[in-house]
Amino acid sequence: MYHDTKLNIKDNVQRFDADVLECGSYAYTQEHLSARTANARISQSVAQSFDFTGKSVLDLGCGDGAYTVEFAALGVREIVGVDPAAVAIEAGTKRARSLGLDKIVRFEVGNIYEPETYLAGKHYDCIVLRGILHHLPDPARAIAALASFDGTVIVVEPNGNNPVLKLIERFSQYHIEHEERSFSPSLIGKWLDAADFQVEQCSLINMVPFFCPDWMVPPLQVAETAVERIPLVRDIACGQSVILAHSRKG
Repeated sequence: MYHDTKLNIKDNVQRFDADVLECGSYAYTQEHLSARTANARISQSVAQSFDFTGKSVLDLGCGDGAYTVEFAALGVREIVGVDPAAVAIEAGTKRARSLGLDKIVRFEVGNIYEPETYLAGKHYDCIVLRGILHHLPDPARAIAALASFDGTVIVVEPNGNNPVLKLIERFSQYHIEHEERSFSPSLIGKWLDAADFQVEQCSLINMVPFFCPDWMVPPLQVAETAVERIPLVRDIACGQSVILAHSRKG
């Protein structure tokens, strides 16, 4: 369910705001070994997918800014994080300020379905959507809203072809409360194609679930190195997809 308002956002926005108020950050960005490991692998893949040096970047659906601030180390000229959760945006702003990055990194409350609020009169080289589509009431519409954007889009999402992930989404209390769901990379590719983007690269990565016990992390990391290189196996075994697409308008 989601609110039938101008923002057209799901109730999980309030749930994520509550996470920040209770814990200071989102649960999956806290200092659990599994979360640190999984996030580090995702960040590594994003960094390798595109040359961010000197670029202007929009982090759409930035959450509490935990990943947004990482782009400063990649040499971006500027990065703007946008999210509908006001408490999370406040946390991101404080995070950037505490790290001395507020001249490069800034945050705004915004609605992913209203591109005029974050694209009009601005130029970005790249838009990053990291783990946002599976939280939205209409992810296809969110991609369609980017049709006017003439640049590169990077989409990071849970791998909807992974059967273990599907079971976690069904039975995990966290996933139920936060209305988590996942989509196949091919379906995301169709949404991008419909918005006039050409998918150039799709990487299937990561074997470490965000909330698994610490003892599972080392063996899963060992397996990950091999599994990520095996076609078909990685398509169902890896936890995330990282998709790079370029606008056909360029």
